[in-house]
Amino acid sequence: MEFDFLPKLPKSNLDDRKFQDLVDECILRIPRYCPEWTNYNPSDPGITLVELFAWLTDQMLLRFNQVPLRNYITFLELLGIRLKPPIPAQTVQTFYMSATLPENYRIPAGTEVATLRTQTDEAIVFTTVRDLIIGKPSIRHFLTSETDEEQPQVLRDRFVGSWNQESNGDWSGSTLSCFSEQPQAGNCFYLVFDPDGEIEGNAIAITFKGEAATATGINPENPPRRWEAWNGDYWESVLLQESDDYTKGFSFSELVRQGGNPLQGADVLLHLNPRWPVSQFVTYRGRWLRCVYNETDRYQSGYIRSPRIVGLSTRSIGGTVEAIQCSTIRNEILGESDGNPGQTFQLQGTGILPRQTDEHLLVTPPGGLPQIWQEVNDFADSGPEDLHYTIDSRTGTIQFGPLLREPTQLRDRTQWRMTSQRVTERQNYPLLPEARGQLANGTMPRLDAASLQDMERQYGAVPPRGSLILMVSYRIGGGQKGNVQSGSIKILKSAIPYITNTINHTAARNGADAESLEDAVIRVPRLLRTRDRAVTPEDFEYLAMEAGGGGIARSRCLTPKKKEDAGIVRLLLVPQANTDSIEQGLGIDPDFFKITPQLRDRVSAYLDERRLLGVEVKYQEPTYVGVAVQTEVALEPAYNNPYAQQEILTKLQVALYRFLNPLTGGPEGTGWPFGRPVYSSDIVTLLQSISGVRYLGAVQLFELRQSPQGWQRNLPQEPVIDPGPLGLICSWYNNRLRSGHAINIF
Repeated sequence: MEFDFLPKLPKSNLDDRKFQDLVDECILRIPRYCPEWTNYNPSDPGITLVELFAWLTDQMLLRFNQVPLRNYITFLELLGIRLKPPIPAQTVQTFYMSATLPENYRIPAGTEVATLRTQTDEAIVFTTVRDLIIGKPSIRHFLTSETDEEQPQVLRDRFVGSWNQESNGDWSGSTLSCFSEQPQAGNCFYLVFDPDGEIEGNAIAITFKGEAATATGINPENPPRRWEAWNGDYWESVLLQESDDYTKGFSFSELVRQGGNPLQGADVLLHLNPRWPVSQFVTYRGRWLRCVYNETDRYQSGYIRSPRIVGLSTRSIGGTVEAIQCSTIRNEILGESDGNPGQTFQLQGTGILPRQTDEHLLVTPPGGLPQIWQEVNDFADSGPEDLHYTIDSRTGTIQFGPLLREPTQLRDRTQWRMTSQRVTERQNYPLLPEARGQLANGTMPRLDAASLQDMERQYGAVPPRGSLILMVSYRIGGGQKGNVQSGSIKILKSAIPYITNTINHTAARNGADAESLEDAVIRVPRLLRTRDRAVTPEDFEYLAMEAGGGGIARSRCLTPKKKEDAGIVRLLLVPQANTDSIEQGLGIDPDFFKITPQLRDRVSAYLDERRLLGVEVKYQEPTYVGVAVQTEVALEPAYNNPYAQQEILTKLQVALYRFLNPLTGGPEGTGWPFGRPVYSSDIVTLLQSISGVRYLGAVQLFELRQSPQGWQRNLPQEPVIDPGPLGLICSWYNNRLRSGHAINIF
């Protein structure tokens, strides 16, 4: 390994002899040691041997004048640097019920699910991190509003006076309009659920009973409305796909087509966030859900009249809970203690995840009660009675406290040995002046067992001989292989009553492989510079990536420009994502760069311990702007073959997805720079560098920006796409959005 990133300081030459100097020195010594040797020509076999050994010695001197990699690694060990273990991927897993139960149903934490095992790939196991309660939802209020405000202020309760609630919780009454009589964009209605119901993370079905024969005038396959839930900070979408709305935008067209009656009711399936807090707006308190009438474009028809319903009910059909890529190993017996300091034990698993409160070591002394020992990072502050141990998360090695002899203690021990010799041997062992005085007045110290023990220091307690060592539980997992696509995790490791199936509707994210030695070497200068404290913008950026444990790929600290922003640090975070899809010609969907609440909490907790008092840290996501390229290329005559042409097209697609990417893009290939625009000339330069491209036609750029209605594809007026000062460029393939690159051969 070459440490090119280190500063090149002047280095002393420990031995400046070169190859020719060594050869000349040997030849000068020949007359003294072998006078009969008189032929010093290069063709002489003896001279050949001299040159051979001079070359070997020259190589040894070259190594002697360098600090070997092994020494550098030793320096890292002295600093306490350890390679980081793999980081597990995170996702949310949805479990579906076979029937509606009369009481709340609990799926315990630690439930294991996995991907499908194939002939080439092992199953990847995920484990739920907390209990999932599938409750009994109950609607308390039906409210309408003329505008979709962030925090509603003017609300009308439509249940009062016209609707009644039955014993089973269903609501029914006279005809009720969801929006205004002449619907306008922004009209919405709210469903407020009972705050006492344990329905966080539930997948619920809301049954709407409509008024018969009420055409709404919309396209039922693409209704202009959106379903959202208030998560405490903002309204987030809870309708996974249009097929989950069996009312078809309250038109009930599918139900009528099948010969049914809207009065029978049709369901809308909504998947709520595991964090769905109780909130209060105006005087209404509960868990808030709303349906908003979207603004339509010229190609989409809107509501010509408001949808009307006569009944409303809800039930839970499943639930969603956080899961991480890990497997739990419980009650692993490591062996018996031999009573020696510094002994080690090896766990069966490697790549151990950070320990939780119930993951610890249990030591049972012979004839004694089990003892819970505490894990520490090192033994620097451990005394001889402290029940401490360390774990190397990467290798799974457990070590107990060592016994060390300090240099001053070794000197005292040597002196005591000398002064305790017989008086007749004093001539052979000269004594120090202090020792001669002690011998003369009879105060010579004795070298007994207690004295020997005082000269040694034990760092951390040692399990008594014969103690049983047991690891109660620990979790293993992690790596980029855990960043699986949505819909991949669908195997229950064990049967769960009333659960029919399970699936992950979102891709797993933030998984990272174990740290390599090269990465650790680069990390150390930053660590020494920050000294684990966040002061400068560079400190915040580095420590944010450290806090993510491999889950944060890039960070950007924004310095305050206004006086009122003094004391506020804003961090832009870009999570790590699996880049395999780039080589497959698919790019990376911007949804993979969303910061999960778990990752935000991890970074926040880490920086709160290291920031200055009075400094507030706010976390943001960059503004992602998609770029789609459309162009034509002419290939060299040598590539006039369908297979060769397809190979060139694949290379061009992959090059574009790699270049227009927050992680691998940009001129340096380290991620698209924050705020840098994309010019047509950038694409021309990139595509012309691909071998086989002879001529490039006109390059057309299309931009994709996100709005409340979703991603919108537009043609910019200028041949440049500017993401803004806090923006990043990305590209991905989505046939519906037409976000992919179109390259034709002519």
